[in-house]
Amino acid sequence: MAIDEAGFKAAMSHFASGVTIVTTEHGGRPYGMTVASFASLSLRPPLVLVCIEKSVKTHDAIVAARKFGVSILGADQADISTRFASRSDDKFSGIDVKRGELGVPLIAGALTTLECSVHDQLPGGDHSIFVGEVVRAATRDGVPLLYFRSGYREMQG
Repeated sequence: MAIDEAGFKAAMSHFASGVTIVTTEHGGRPYGMTVASFASLSLRPPLVLVCIEKSVKTHDAIVAARKFGVSILGADQADISTRFASRSDDKFSGIDVKRGELGVPLIAGALTTLECSVHDQLPGGDHSIFVGEVVRAATRDGVPLLYFRSGYREMQG
């Protein structure tokens, strides 16, 4: 018997994850969204993967631009995560961003920023799995923003 959508969501909500904003730019316009489906994939070459729902604008922008940025958020950036999780067309308004070497917008103050060129795109049901080759990374010290059971959490010492 197949699991239903609600049961699958409930089960997956028990997996704690960091929170990222995945961004790109295409046609002179920035695109971005909150993404929890992110992982390191390979050391040689340095690869990461992000899973993006096919129906969102950021998906098609990444396909066209062939590059994306990943900003791993700190605990003090929950408001940014909430903003980029919305369907708003004005997600970048009032958000401090910096441009990476690839020209993608990156969230200023993020714990880590990665700039990636698309290495591969794989099917994943209603999502695409984008494999990105990391061409630049920057980090800072801080506490990560965590997501668990449909809410933001803090790390316990």
